[in-house]
Amino acid sequence: MDFIRGVAVLGLVFINCFSFAIFELNYTPLTTPPASDNFLHTLSLIFVEGRFRTLFTLLFGAGLYIQFQRQQCIEPLKKRLHWLIVFGLIHGFLLWAGDILFLYGVSGLFILRYLDYTNEELKNKAALFTFISLMTIAIFMLGLNEAPLYRDSPEYYEIYTSYYQSIGAHFSQNITMSIYMLLAVPILLLWASAGFMLIGIVAYKCNVFSDGFSRSGLIKLAVLSVLLTSLRLVLESYEQGIGYALQEPVNELAALCVALLYIHLIVKLCDNSAYIGRLIQQVGRLAFTLYISQTIMQLLLFKVFFPQWTLSFNRLDYWLVAISLVIVQLIFTAIYCRYFKQGPLEYLWRKLAKINREKIA
Repeated sequence: MDFIRGVAVLGLVFINCFSFAIFELNYTPLTTPPASDNFLHTLSLIFVEGRFRTLFTLLFGAGLYIQFQRQQCIEPLKKRLHWLIVFGLIHGFLLWAGDILFLYGVSGLFILRYLDYTNEELKNKAALFTFISLMTIAIFMLGLNEAPLYRDSPEYYEIYTSYYQSIGAHFSQNITMSIYMLLAVPILLLWASAGFMLIGIVAYKCNVFSDGFSRSGLIKLAVLSVLLTSLRLVLESYEQGIGYALQEPVNELAALCVALLYIHLIVKLCDNSAYIGRLIQQVGRLAFTLYISQTIMQLLLFKVFFPQWTLSFNRLDYWLVAISLVIVQLIFTAIYCRYFKQGPLEYLWRKLAKINREKIA
């Protein structure tokens, strides 16, 4: 599971990197994009978009259940989740509005009541929450009718200027977007997150994280992954209407199937060995620290040292930066884990939760 978590946290860089220039615009193409843009976008839709976030969500649900099994009490879990929410609010408001820690903390609190449910009950709840999420997202997307924006247009340059006029402007806009994201959590984000966490619990209880899927289950999952991913690629040509509204719901389902496939492949690769992929396992143990450090490094790059990248970068440039950050984090992890067993933020989180447990006792 540490290996899976390591893959997930490193994979996040390849999708989050686009949002550190101008958060709400994500990646803005040129009027005539290079061929590499189309290739990398297709590659992302197949292997990256939503996949690693979903992988993290499945792991988070499984991790909650493991802690519940060990302690047979939800109060310590509540304290850990409360502190995770605090970290998420700090991360979101001060650094980057794309924070997922707050969402995970709230979703985790929401599913605590279901930890002792049977597998069938968990599946039913997960299906219900996922359905609510997909319908809500589709309705929301159906109401959007925005004109396409291009990076070489005067409108984009005007937005860029407003974002990069001062550090104060960045914080002001980040706070505004953070408030918007907080409002979106109970409406658009909570249901899918909670549903996928419950699926992660079922997967753990069915030994998917240790044995993978059966042959028949793997075939069904692979077929679903191909069909849903293909449908998502077909829907990419729609810029409005039903086709556009279905893009994100279909991608959510495709991401779930592909993330489960990733789990199976990693389980078979590692074969439950503590020695295979040791560095990636260490990355997984430092996931909290590395996630926050990804934000800090990318903010420094795009907001402080090289703000002009926002105007000139194509998808290939962003991916090269992402690859560089992954290499930096791997080197850091290899050196850090020679001397310490847990990351600084992991240590702080556990200490804070422990203090609260002692007060409860």
